[in-house]
Amino acid sequence: MKEDSDKLKVGLLGVTLEFYESKGPQTREGREKWLREKVLPQLSDKAEVHFEGACFRRADIERRILDFQSEGMDVILVICLTYSTSLASLGALKRTPLPIVIWNTQELYSVDESYGGAELSANHGVHGTFDLCNVLIRSGVKFGYVTSHLDDPDGIDKVVDALRSAGAVSKLRKMRLGLLGYPFPGMGDFGLDTTHMTATLGCEWEALSVAEFNRLCGQADSDQALALTEQYRAEYDVADNVTKEDLLTAGRAELALRSMISQYNLDAYSYQFLAFGNDDRSTTVPFVAASRLLAEGIGFGGEGDLIAAAYSALLNWLACPASFSEIFTIDFAGNSVLLSHMGEANARMHRKDMKLRLVKRETPIVPVLGSQLALAVNYQPGSATLTALTLAQQGRWRIIASPVTIPDFGPVSHLAVPHAKASPKSDVREFLTAYASAGGPHHMAVCFGDARSKLRLFAKLLDADYVEV
Repeated sequence: MKEDSDKLKVGLLGVTLEFYESKGPQTREGREKWLREKVLPQLSDKAEVHFEGACFRRADIERRILDFQSEGMDVILVICLTYSTSLASLGALKRTPLPIVIWNTQELYSVDESYGGAELSANHGVHGTFDLCNVLIRSGVKFGYVTSHLDDPDGIDKVVDALRSAGAVSKLRKMRLGLLGYPFPGMGDFGLDTTHMTATLGCEWEALSVAEFNRLCGQADSDQALALTEQYRAEYDVADNVTKEDLLTAGRAELALRSMISQYNLDAYSYQFLAFGNDDRSTTVPFVAASRLLAEGIGFGGEGDLIAAAYSALLNWLACPASFSEIFTIDFAGNSVLLSHMGEANARMHRKDMKLRLVKRETPIVPVLGSQLALAVNYQPGSATLTALTLAQQGRWRIIASPVTIPDFGPVSHLAVPHAKASPKSDVREFLTAYASAGGPHHMAVCFGDARSKLRLFAKLLDADYVEV
């Protein structure tokens, strides 16, 4: 999760019909040859695909799926290389915890007057997928389904998107979260039964100590902290009122936070800024570190929000780059909303035509010994998706998603926080009313491009509600 370049691990289950083996293995061998020579090279550019050969017996299918589980696959991709009976696969697919994608594809692109017995034998997997989908639905098994051909302009992209959506479920189940401090008192929309979270999402969480963070700040290597200050000056437009000591304080905080993430093997975390103010040894709030870590795929949620932390990490893997964010103000005149937070936003998403500013908060958010620096991230203009993961009635998870446009706005020179506008496709009044009516929380995530199709399938495989606003 920590690197967006991590390749998805896919176990490819190619199935055929045992009856055909009695006539000779030529049909199966031909389908395996096509798969290895044509399909796998295109898939392998985007994923780490494991394929040993076609299965046609129930026992072999069960053994292959158990191998996928023991080898740490993220998702199972099922291809009916010929017709295959559904009951040969049902038991193993129902029992596996791995998410499933069925790819309805074949070698033949067109049916014309030359179509004959050989073409029929080699290209009749489609009705096998119908058989399989029917019994999976009857058995309550969630799956993704894609129909495409290798010669389609987006044929591979469609299946890879589906695989990433399915793989995101596996990523979420393996995720480790850290809570530094305590949840903001009274904020109920991210209130969480962590037992329910682990039982349904699979995430583990770790309680982190502000005292430990402050101890690590004090023990930070001076040379490493100095090297970070030089990196800050090289990468960012450092404001004139930011001193060398300010930068060193931010550098020590970043080293401390990175140390904790490494020690506890975290994929995402949340800190509560009030907790830093409660400890009179706190030198700063690690806003700069949070924005830089988001750029590396480490999720973040504000004010002790573990749900937002997990979701920002998940979205950063599924539709990289992505960021934690929050709607702060309505721009009725511009039919948009202002996205911001105290100091945390994915630095990788800053607009490309200007250097990212590193600024000092003139009014500290909590009392600390040193200054509070932030990266004033201003998102790159273009299409984007605003989305949130939240809990609905009876403990059901819900994903809310909306296509938006990031307009060319800012950065505003006197704002010492990340900030950008987002314009919905509908009237901003209707958009906000629909979002609130769907139970949208006040913390959310944002990514570039239209991620709705990925999120829709992810929600289905997670057995979560999906609401589009």
